[in-house]
Amino acid sequence: MTDTTAVDVDALLAEILLTPEGRNDPYPRYAAIREHAPWFRSEIGLVVVARYDECQWVLRDPRFGKGEIGPVWEMYGLTQEEWIARFGELERRTASMLGMDPPDHTRLRRLVAKAFTPRTVERLRPDIERLTDELLDEIEDADGVVDVISALALPLPMAVIGEMVGIPADERAVLQPQVRVASQMLEFDPALEIRDAAVAANAVIVEHVEALIAERRARPTDDLMSQLIQVEEAGDQLSHNELITTVMLLFGAGFETTTNLIGNGLLALLDHPDQLQRLRDDRTLVKTAVEELLRWDSPVQLDGRVVLEDAELHGETFEAGTQFVTLLGGANRDPRVFDDPERFDVGREGPAPMSFGAGIHFCLGAALARAEGHVVFDRLLDRFPVIEPAWGDTRPTYRETIVLHGLQSLPVRAG
Repeated sequence: MTDTTAVDVDALLAEILLTPEGRNDPYPRYAAIREHAPWFRSEIGLVVVARYDECQWVLRDPRFGKGEIGPVWEMYGLTQEEWIARFGELERRTASMLGMDPPDHTRLRRLVAKAFTPRTVERLRPDIERLTDELLDEIEDADGVVDVISALALPLPMAVIGEMVGIPADERAVLQPQVRVASQMLEFDPALEIRDAAVAANAVIVEHVEALIAERRARPTDDLMSQLIQVEEAGDQLSHNELITTVMLLFGAGFETTTNLIGNGLLALLDHPDQLQRLRDDRTLVKTAVEELLRWDSPVQLDGRVVLEDAELHGETFEAGTQFVTLLGGANRDPRVFDDPERFDVGREGPAPMSFGAGIHFCLGAALARAEGHVVFDRLLDRFPVIEPAWGDTRPTYRETIVLHGLQSLPVRAG
């Protein structure tokens, strides 16, 4: 595949971003791009990297950041005035640390980082176990075919992050579908109708978060929202709009990634019954197994950066403003880093996968997602001696997104 032409690589990239076939199985396409060259300049102006070391470099180098990507409205055939009128409020209300560079990113991340350290997360383990057992009780009572996504993979991380942040169960149920709609804005160049839907979804989310903040002001608790309100009221580290966007980000990001880890991970185990049995027989492998699940079918497949100041890669200088796309799913199967990367191995030792990114934007909830994965797969195998595919001839498909990469449903028979 090393003789792949530039036209072929652009076609492969388009398949990954735009087609169901590419989203359902991007890995052969990643391999072709990865083995073509250390980097590739797409005809649409993006610079694409799919090798582990190059992805690490782009995500860690301070000359790369979120930055400004120019007049986006021109790509959609709109004037700046039309763009602001249509999407200005959405952009203002969603300007979270996810899209910021230092020093604002540093300031906001520092405010919440302590809640997600490995030590803090470990103290949450009893709560994660309790919530997992409650959901597994319901699956056991169902005594038949269940959709793992709706019965476990989605409600568990949503409950965990909801309790941490301070979002009650009834509010989670209202916000979850709205977050799903709004999260499509993380995809590359979302269509105008997706942006319009995100405007409506974001308005609902903001309304509910504002009400929850007002309630916490009146009756503070020990949750993360109450702690952030205290910081905001001090007036020197957090604005009111930043309070809202931070709460929104923590809740949305807190369940989307872990939902995909659980769903994609169980599918991988069902696709490799020998490895499922190996994990069932030796539960000490659960930690390496979760790392392998993250590597094999990453919950987040892509990340992007903008060159903030001229930078050089393999002798080529990239000017400020150049947009880079890192194919994390491709990096996770780079044979330069992972031995026999197309082999699924729950006991694999070696470098950490890039599923949570790298650098200053490394996923804040990585330790929490891993802890939930450890508990879920351990408890699931304890509870059910038999877990079998129940999707017949129609294999589970992925949602129409690639940045956030997860299944629409996963029907299994557990007993």
